[in-house]
Amino acid sequence: MSTHLAIIKTKTPFIIQFGLWLAIWIHVLLGVAKLFFVFPLASSESKRNHIQRWSKRLLEIFGIKLIISNPNILPDHSYLLSSNHISWMDIHAINAFKPIRFVAKSEVANWPIFGWMAKQLGTVFIRRDSSRHAHFVVGEMSEVLKSESICIFPEGTSTNGESVRPFKPNLFEAAVMAEVPVYTLAIRYISCDTGLRSDTPAFVGEMGLLESMSRILKDRHLGVELTFFPPAGSMPEMPSDRKWLALHSYEQITVYLTPKN
Repeated sequence: MSTHLAIIKTKTPFIIQFGLWLAIWIHVLLGVAKLFFVFPLASSESKRNHIQRWSKRLLEIFGIKLIISNPNILPDHSYLLSSNHISWMDIHAINAFKPIRFVAKSEVANWPIFGWMAKQLGTVFIRRDSSRHAHFVVGEMSEVLKSESICIFPEGTSTNGESVRPFKPNLFEAAVMAEVPVYTLAIRYISCDTGLRSDTPAFVGEMGLLESMSRILKDRHLGVELTFFPPAGSMPEMPSDRKWLALHSYEQITVYLTPKN
């Protein structure tokens, strides 16, 4: 086991967990109500503000502190954001900082309530086992990227955050087609008590959503670090090789997450 894995010493008492579950479902229902009654008439800026406030409140309920590094490098124009993937909470952590559209696996669309909410927020769903569907999604993404930024998780799955799996290059083709830059995001969950990596939020294996939520609620001392990296600045023109883009982003995150001994 990694020495960078935080050990949970105390757990949230049951009565407090019960109250937190109640707060979560009230918060979710309020989000659903906003999607029904507010979003149809809201401007794009207003929608982003609602998403950001809702996501910040969700992190507060779960007791997760948001820590941002290098936020000012992100441009005002659209871009592709490439990130490692640890938990379903990643999306809400990113939205709590700066709302963005996502590409998610098709299974997410079938999640109770959360799947429906993802659809309403413009999430692009992809069938991981279909190269033909992936090609269609790349075309859809390239059109969206002309006016809006998109975040992808090119590992194709979630991990415990100790290391990064090789990035699949297919979705990077959308940035090449739309001629937008690729920025990189390294996500890391830590114990705020020790500063060490925590795998409590990791959504891996056969774990269900409610089980994952329960694990996080039992630990009230978590932080999520979002560290942003710029595109490669040494090339005179924008790279047009999706494999190179995927490898560059992968290496940026791998180097950052590797323990410095």
